[in-house]
Amino acid sequence: MVRSYRRYEASHSFATICTASSNSLWTSSTSSTSGVAYCPANSGVLGWSIKKGELVSLWHDKDNASAEVTCLAQCAPAQPDVFAAGYSDGSIRIWDSLSGQIVVKFDGHRSAVTQLVFGAEGGRLVSGSRDTDIIVWDLLSETAEFRLRGHKDQITGLSFLQIAGEDGEIEEKYLISTSKDSLIKLWDLASPHCLETHVAQTNGECWALGMSPDGAGCITAGNDGELKVWQIDLEALSTSTSNDDGKRTADILTSRGILRRQGRDRTIGISFHPKQDYVAVHGSEKAVEIWRIRTADEVHRHLQRKRRRRREKAAAVNEAVPVDVEDAPPTVDEIFVSYVMVRTGGKVRSASWANPTSSNKKLELLVATTNNQLEMFTVTTHRAQLKASSKDTPAPEYNRSLGLDIPGHRTDIRTLALSSDDRMLASASAGQLKIWNLRTRSCLRTLECGQALCSTFLPGDRIVLLGTKAGDLELYDISTSTQLETIPAHNGQAIWAMALQPDGKGVVTGSADKTAKFWRFDVVDEEIPGTRRTTQRLKLTQTRELKLADDILSLCFSPDGRLLAVSTLDNTVKVFFTDSLKLFLTLYGHKLPVLGMSISSDSKVIATCSADKNIRVWGLDFGDCHKAFFAHNDSVMGVGFIPHPVEKEEGRLLFSVSKDGGVKTWDTEKFVPVQKLEGHKGEVWAMVVGRTGDVVVSAGHDKSVRVWEVGEDLVFLEEEREKEQEAMYEASLAQGMDKDARDEDAGDEEVAGAGKQTLSTLTHGEKVMEALEIGLEDHELMTTFARDKTRNPSMAVPQRNPVFLALGGISAEEHVMRTLRKVPSPALNDALLVIPFSTLPTLFLFLRVFLEKRMQPELAWRVAYFLLQAHMQQIVASRQLREVLDGILVAYEDWQEGQKTVVGFNLAGLDIMGRDVREREVGVGWVGDEVEEDVGVEKGRKKRAFGNMA
Repeated sequence: MVRSYRRYEASHSFATICTASSNSLWTSSTSSTSGVAYCPANSGVLGWSIKKGELVSLWHDKDNASAEVTCLAQCAPAQPDVFAAGYSDGSIRIWDSLSGQIVVKFDGHRSAVTQLVFGAEGGRLVSGSRDTDIIVWDLLSETAEFRLRGHKDQITGLSFLQIAGEDGEIEEKYLISTSKDSLIKLWDLASPHCLETHVAQTNGECWALGMSPDGAGCITAGNDGELKVWQIDLEALSTSTSNDDGKRTADILTSRGILRRQGRDRTIGISFHPKQDYVAVHGSEKAVEIWRIRTADEVHRHLQRKRRRRREKAAAVNEAVPVDVEDAPPTVDEIFVSYVMVRTGGKVRSASWANPTSSNKKLELLVATTNNQLEMFTVTTHRAQLKASSKDTPAPEYNRSLGLDIPGHRTDIRTLALSSDDRMLASASAGQLKIWNLRTRSCLRTLECGQALCSTFLPGDRIVLLGTKAGDLELYDISTSTQLETIPAHNGQAIWAMALQPDGKGVVTGSADKTAKFWRFDVVDEEIPGTRRTTQRLKLTQTRELKLADDILSLCFSPDGRLLAVSTLDNTVKVFFTDSLKLFLTLYGHKLPVLGMSISSDSKVIATCSADKNIRVWGLDFGDCHKAFFAHNDSVMGVGFIPHPVEKEEGRLLFSVSKDGGVKTWDTEKFVPVQKLEGHKGEVWAMVVGRTGDVVVSAGHDKSVRVWEVGEDLVFLEEEREKEQEAMYEASLAQGMDKDARDEDAGDEEVAGAGKQTLSTLTHGEKVMEALEIGLEDHELMTTFARDKTRNPSMAVPQRNPVFLALGGISAEEHVMRTLRKVPSPALNDALLVIPFSTLPTLFLFLRVFLEKRMQPELAWRVAYFLLQAHMQQIVASRQLREVLDGILVAYEDWQEGQKTVVGFNLAGLDIMGRDVREREVGVGWVGDEVEEDVGVEKGRKKRAFGNMA
């Protein structure tokens, strides 16, 4: 009988507020007066109510397990409920914040998306990536318009330019882009081509772009705190940028000067306030610098004072002030002045203005930091400061008004511990211990602690014991949220491991001081200060000590309590008898230190994991190595058997975690991998297995705690391996096709197609080919049957393909149309490229039928038009396709004429309906209409009336 295993699935993850992979956004919300902050959370997006500290929404695509969010953008003000999220695999997902569902998904970039910007009307989206390309997306047709090439490095900034058209409407025909290659480019999206290219930074890389609200200027930033101010001539851009002979008359982008930040780190974010004259600039340090833009009157007064001082100095030495110096225009450092430096609680990842229309007396700034927290700062404006202070230049004030840091750790989670009933989880990092309700994922307690390395719940699940890097044992009472005691256990040396005795009467700790100490739990009566009463308190008493020759890295008791396994820095594992502490076995084999161990529930097998990326399974009878296998691509940080398996067969199921971010399950009887669990975006430092194996919890560098629970499906090894091989084959096939497409498109052209072959487009293309194959056969069969039935009416219906019978007896045309409609609109063009040229006659045949029978003629013509563009050279050289293409053209023209007739009829009908409405509205109150009033002798006299507005 084939062995089956329970399948573990990702249940949920928590302890993440915001990750450092992407920017965060603030948006106003009707449900919350303080608005909602949308933050990246590894592969998902979280919506937080800053004021309430609650999680409002969670956007997660179940089909995305590995790609993390790298960029966020809001479609404001056109559609404020629509957001775009860019991912590390180059994909873009458009989310509806009201429903939390994906509207459309785009695949065009070949590496992480770094910049996203919506058009003002919400019909366009522009994306930039690390692959140095810029892609313009049409959100209405859900297709990619074109790809812009020209930059030589990662895209770091994108912004539309809004100019007035000939009819007075605002148009977005121009785009500004910056890149890490230190260039700033101006693109014409109507042509499309590059109009101008300038060097953005003098010191190398350009990392940020900030566009002013009026579009008349922008700021670029790079290394060493350098900010470069640019002026944009919108008037020249709206009229003409070149002479009749094609030569440029003047540059649209003009450099006005350079500013210097107080911080000399790399600037990664620039944000103009949408309503007031302030600019927020930040680098990668713990500060956001706010600059103020002086008004025209302030600049004029400043220049007057400057000129007066210059004249006084010149008069003192009997010199004349040059006229050009006297009438010099203001420089950028006279217009932009540093206002205040906002100090944050962590290194800044992004900063955005919150509540921009709330008040003119204060500014609100939302800051997302790299240490998993959100902060809201309130800054008093310059005008309010002047009114409140008697000084000419009062010092600006700011304060941290709101913060969100409780639902997550500031640093990597290094240790986990589960309560005996698997309901509470303790997670500890450097400085914080948190107690979680595993079912509701809510944080019950947050306690300050040392730099924790190991932890465990004591019997009763009311006290948590921590081992710190400073060599202390710390006891915490969960119910009272207090620290009971701190025991200097190991002379200032790090406590790397601790293990609870199976009988629950004590604990053993292992440290870098080369000793393992045994501690007994004692309950003592302690007097309450100031009273005669006493209270019981838990106390740890050292009973024994085991000295070794090397640092102790891991400890593990056998479930029967007979043996104690200790791993040391000399790459070996030593097994001692618990009662006498005599050496029983020494396990040699690992090439690097052993980082984790676990003994099976029957106390017969021990599994060890090491920094050499291997897992070894040993027998505890004679210390023989049953199997050694390569487990992960990096150091294996921990392994664990199920402590109390319900079924005996699960007693040898082993879990492992590694620095490669993977969680795997193994069958240590057959020595084969069972399942790979993906989800973490960094090193996994800690793992704990539930009592019966129904739940597994892991945590690591991405500051997320992930829960894996048993699902309803089963795992069969052969099927699992086949799925993995098929996925690898399909991925390599799609990658190869995409590489061929890139080689074909390779060139010096600035504009290219925006297609990308993915696994989904390959699958859709294969489904279309399969539908065409069986559809052609059925179409010919039914055509022959219809022709023969005219001569023999009693002829029986031929046997059709069972696929059509299973679909309800539909025709071949309907089956092909259904298959085409199932292809997502963004992936349709790439799916059509999968179809070989030899299959095009069949597809063109069905396209003609679609147009003739009016079956989704818009889709049919879109497919036909794209195929004509993609295979023009072969189609021109082929005489076989002339007849069917003529049929498509005739059917398209007939459909087009019919549509013109319908549109004309509808316009005429609307005109008549409008005339009727106007006739009925006479006298009701159209402004400007002349009505007749029947008032006494003046009956019939016309009088201009201003009634109600219609």
